Amino acid sequence: MFESRQEAAQLLTVKLLQTLKDKDFVILALARGAVPMGKIIADYFSCQFDTIVCKKIGAPLNSELAIGVVAPKNTIYWNKDVLKSIGLSRNALKNLKLEKEEERKKLEKKLRSGKNLVEIKNKTVILIDDGVATGATVTAAFLSLKKQKASKIILAVPVIAKDTFIDLKKSFDKIIALKKADNFYAVGQFYRNFKQVTDEDVIKILGSDTS
Repeated sequence: MFESRQEAAQLLTVKLLQTLKDKDFVILALARGAVPMGKIIADYFSCQFDTIVCKKIGAPLNSELAIGVVAPKNTIYWNKDVLKSIGLSRNALKNLKLEKEEERKKLEKKLRSGKNLVEIKNKTVILIDDGVATGATVTAAFLSLKKQKASKIILAVPVIAKDTFIDLKKSFDKIIALKKADNFYAVGQFYRNFKQVTDEDVIKILGSDTS
């Protein structure tokens, strides 16, 4: 168990030092929770840092059941297994996607406060999350980074579900994880202090970044 996101970021930094040969990369942290972690890691390596904003699409009658995720560059990832079980029409899916994409864009605009996105074309990107359960969000982020022509995409996380790790290995160039968990119910179960990261926290961190 990690004491906090700060401790997890410090431990992940050590792991990255031990694992990565290439020290020329961009750190992208998933909003909101992973942004404080990404900032700590990016500051250590003195590399470019940014956030990537994704939004989960919940099922119509159960918003907690994620049927898909929208990501930048008009990117969408659908959980096909869940979709089969609830049988939504194409039109319903289109409307859900448009609604969430609008929310995603508004949140991204708010968090960035006018700051431009970091250029990642032909660059190695290290994608940071505070924990990965199903992998839906990081998969959507991966697809978006592919669209932006990142040359290599590495996922770095403190903890990931073991089955998800096996599935995601097929996509990412490398996955760096401190812990692969068998019984994964929620990311917060692996932290003693899992304080919510607010919009204001993210705005402050991005505003202070000069990389």
